[in-house]
Amino acid sequence: MENKQLKLVVLALAVLYVFTVIFFLTSNWKANKESVATIAGEEITRQEWLSELETRYGEETLRDMINAKVIETLAKEYKIKIPKKTLEQEITMFKQLYGTQGYQLSNQELEKQVKLSLLLEEILTKDVVVSKQEMESYYHENRDFYEFPSSYHLSQIIVSTLEEAEKTITELEDGSNFAALAMERSIDEFSANRGGDIGVIREDDEVIGPLTDTAKEMDPGTWSDPIQVNDGYAVIYLHEKIAAKTYTFEEVKDQIRRQLALEQTDVPVSAQTFWSEAEVEWFYGNERNR
Repeated sequence: MENKQLKLVVLALAVLYVFTVIFFLTSNWKANKESVATIAGEEITRQEWLSELETRYGEETLRDMINAKVIETLAKEYKIKIPKKTLEQEITMFKQLYGTQGYQLSNQELEKQVKLSLLLEEILTKDVVVSKQEMESYYHENRDFYEFPSSYHLSQIIVSTLEEAEKTITELEDGSNFAALAMERSIDEFSANRGGDIGVIREDDEVIGPLTDTAKEMDPGTWSDPIQVNDGYAVIYLHEKIAAKTYTFEEVKDQIRRQLALEQTDVPVSAQTFWSEAEVEWFYGNERNR
């Protein structure tokens, strides 16, 4: 299960990167010769910039776009669908396991990548038979995988003094944006660069967990009073609460079936396995279809 989730983390972060590149490649600028930067009077044109982006990332970006389309096409052909309840459960479990990394993506992007991952696994394992006895044994042997404490999706602003923290709260009350303030003044550089977002924090997290003592008394969409921390004072914002949960066998049996079925297959967990079946032809040629 951990390997599967780690692969999803890598996929999610990679796709975020891909979509960022695509945005720049497809932005509706006025002319190819438009300047995007000037250094000592010398210009870098949009055309030069996009050409460099294509050279560095074009093949990777196109490959990921093809993979997504291959998965969607084959899922439609085999009449494979992911029930809404299953998708929501997988997203929740992902957040609880890897929330800090997962929030490199928006909720919409995360949902898309979890869905693609589930569709690919269903396609790969559609002909594999796993007995109920095997699934039940796996569940009981790995029961800890399916027990989660309460978790909280938080953002933070860390400042040096109580006075600065109180000033921050006053500005929030006057309508200032939390993410903008975090980027402007938080002394925690890592979270500041992400608008203060520190992801989903489990109640049993020994490093950041103490913040959850305050978060559990808050309502989503609100910020806290100043909290004394090692570096000074924190003001936290609660995006979402995820209640403690122990999943029953019935709730996770399909996930276990996919996990055990994948272990029986001898093909990579990759959409490129199906490029020939999907009759993929692309700019970089079939000899690089690997």
